[in-house]
Amino acid sequence: MAIKDSNTEKQIVEAARHIFFKEGRFKATTQEIADAAGVTRTLLNYYFRSRDVLFEKILQDARENMDAKLKTVMEGSSSFREKIEYFIDVFIEQSLNLPYIDAYMISRMNDGILNPDEVVDKLATRDMHTKVKRFLKEIETEIEKGTIPHMTPLDFMVNLSSLLAYPGVAQPMFKKIFQMSDKQYRQFLAQRKAAILKALFK
Repeated sequence: MAIKDSNTEKQIVEAARHIFFKEGRFKATTQEIADAAGVTRTLLNYYFRSRDVLFEKILQDARENMDAKLKTVMEGSSSFREKIEYFIDVFIEQSLNLPYIDAYMISRMNDGILNPDEVVDKLATRDMHTKVKRFLKEIETEIEKGTIPHMTPLDFMVNLSSLLAYPGVAQPMFKKIFQMSDKQYRQFLAQRKAAILKALFK
C-alpha cells in the first residue's frame, strides 16, 4: 500500500479551503481542486474519497483552531469584557480567513444536507453544556452589575452571534449594495470590533 505524503495532503486541503471558503465556490469539482493543488484528480481521490470528506476535514480543522484559541481565555481569569473582546477578535479573524464558512453551514442545513443535531454534536466538546451554562451565568452577573443593557443572557449571546456572523453570511449582498471590493469589505470587517462592543455594552 502506498504511503501518503503529509505535504501533498496539506496542499490539497489548502487548495480546497481557498476555493470553498475564501472564494465561496461550494460546487467546485474535484478536478478544479486538484488543478489548484497542482496534483492529479486520481491523487486527490487517493487522499480524500470525495468533496464531502474534504469539507469535513476543513470544518474540523477550523473548529479545532477556534477551540484552541478560545479555551484558555474563556476559562481564565480575564474580565468578562476582555473575554468578549477576545471572542470578537477570534471570530473576525476566522471571517477574514474563511469568509464563506458560515454561509456554507447555514445553506447546507437549510437544504437538509447537514443535520443541525449532527453539526452541534461535531462542534461540541465533551463539557460544552457545562461551559455554556457557566458563561450564561457570567452574562447574568454582568447584567445585574449594569455593564450590559437589561436583557436575558440568551438575548446577549444571540445578539453577539448575529453581529459577528451576519456580515459574513450576507457578504455577497452587502458588497453589491454598497459597491465594495473584496479588499474594502475585508477592511470593513476588520474594524467592526468597536461597533460590536458599543452595541453590546453600556
